[in-house]
Amino acid sequence: MHMIDRRRFLVAGALGLAATACAAPSEPRSTPSAASGAKTTGNPLGVTAAAALDVVIFKGGYGDAYATNAEGLYQQRFPQAKISHQGIQKLRETLQARFVAGNPPDVVDNTGPSALNITALVKEGQLTDLAPLLAAPSLDDPGKQVKDTLLPGVLDAGTFDGKVLALNYAYTVYGFWYNKALFASKGWQYPKTWTDLLTLAEEIKKEGIAPFTYQGKYPSYFIDPLMAMIEKAGGHEAVIAIDNLEPNAWQSDAVKASVAAIGELAVRGHILKGSEGLSHTEAQQAWLDGKAALIPSGSWLENEMKSTTPAGFSMAVGPTPSVTVSDRLPFAALQASSSESFIVPVRGKNAAGGMEFLRIMLSKAAAGKFSELTGSLTTVAGAGQNVTNSPALTSAREAAAAAGADTTGFRFAGWYGDLYNDASTAMGELLAGRIKPEEFITRTQRSADKVAKDSNVQKFRR
Repeated sequence: MHMIDRRRFLVAGALGLAATACAAPSEPRSTPSAASGAKTTGNPLGVTAAAALDVVIFKGGYGDAYATNAEGLYQQRFPQAKISHQGIQKLRETLQARFVAGNPPDVVDNTGPSALNITALVKEGQLTDLAPLLAAPSLDDPGKQVKDTLLPGVLDAGTFDGKVLALNYAYTVYGFWYNKALFASKGWQYPKTWTDLLTLAEEIKKEGIAPFTYQGKYPSYFIDPLMAMIEKAGGHEAVIAIDNLEPNAWQSDAVKASVAAIGELAVRGHILKGSEGLSHTEAQQAWLDGKAALIPSGSWLENEMKSTTPAGFSMAVGPTPSVTVSDRLPFAALQASSSESFIVPVRGKNAAGGMEFLRIMLSKAAAGKFSELTGSLTTVAGAGQNVTNSPALTSAREAAAAAGADTTGFRFAGWYGDLYNDASTAMGELLAGRIKPEEFITRTQRSADKVAKDSNVQKFRR
């Protein structure tokens, strides 16, 4: 996501603000007279029917066709409304001046390598409290509030000081991706332990295929499996300690075992030569071309690469293999988290419309269309169950079902950009074989300690 992890990383310094300022959030700037209509049963958020709606979407791996579909549904409800749509990648560069001028869009998919810094926006009081949206009746079942239609834990990522200020829409499954058809043709079984993985890697190399490739220019892609491995090996508390910047959190036995396991891939020559210099799409294309058997990614992968995916290629995802025989979580435990963070700027001209747009997106019709178009799940419970044209979606759905409550995830990437950058850089060095696991741990612990001691960095806790 920062191109380094374009899905998760929130770029520091957006709006020219100190992203890590520790001072209490300032009061919201005066809000211009926003469009507001009467609240009724059919219009619970009080949208002014003729008010224009300004939508900006991060056009990344998921594209933006799902958003234009939702805009069409909005238009059906409010035919007089003029809808402005932008599908872009450089959000910060495009929107910074608008926020500073007090003229932001009504709703923004704040995601990607150039996302606006969420902590800076929160600190400046720039974001609308989404409580009215969450308490509104869902479009599918007026007897159920919107918040009750979401998967468990979805609201946590966008909650700041008890207020939900951002809402994640995509439900992303992370793991090692492989071609199910290739594995079946070779009689290979997806490995359940790291020992099994290393054994399989030798079999893969006999076929003239590299066991792994990765998005070399953006080594943060391998931070996801690392953190999943740490959590499976050491339990949830191992990752919570890392997120909470607890002393020596990066020196636990779970961290040491997981980093050493990944380091073995480089030492044993299990990574496609030249991977270090590949962009995310170049590495993914090498994988699609059969040059490598496994690649780390999230479930946006199929949609991002659908135009160049060979016929018969069946994308499937597997959880990270168990690192030790005493792993605290089962093999099926899966890194799964919500992403695609939507915000409603408080100074937008039609904040009510922005929230109504999100209410529409959280309907099963719109969420199902997202799954159909992107091959990915949403945070709407039960949506997209009937989509069968996507091998990746089917695999991700099965993996999520197998995991059940055993999911993993981490927060420091969005909370502490410098630490995430440093860990990602060190990961690149580890995968290239230039440093040993011990050096990775030393560097990352040093970075965590620096953040922990910096009084100018706003701290968060799980």
